[in-house]
Amino acid sequence: MSAKLQPAVKKECVKVLISVLIGAALTVLAFFILNIFLPEDVPFDYKVIVAALCGSAVAFLNFFLMCLTVQKVAAETDDGRARNRMKVSYTYRYLMQIAWIVMALTIPVFNPIAGIIPLIFPSLGIKIASIFFKK
Repeated sequence: MSAKLQPAVKKECVKVLISVLIGAALTVLAFFILNIFLPEDVPFDYKVIVAALCGSAVAFLNFFLMCLTVQKVAAETDDGRARNRMKVSYTYRYLMQIAWIVMALTIPVFNPIAGIIPLIFPSLGIKIASIFFKK
């Protein structure tokens, strides 16, 4: 099995990357606007931008790794091995997200909210695209 991405997988990854980047920009914009009206409650500094970008990177990486796994599982002839590969992939990707959440909450260079929100962008982007771009 080649590590080369199939065209359909590549296309979905590009769509999700775009939705994640749009989501990161909207997150930063929301913090900026809220900071104007609620400067005491909503900070806006480099921590927001760094956290939004890092959280977006984790979100996209999670989706990308899932795509690679699904592509490999689809080519697998042994059902038990395919099922095991999916379980292991899910576990590692879940742990990666938990590790990111812990880092976003504990490392002072990140705004925790701005870092965690991007984890929903791939799913949200897919759902919004399916509503507006039905075929």
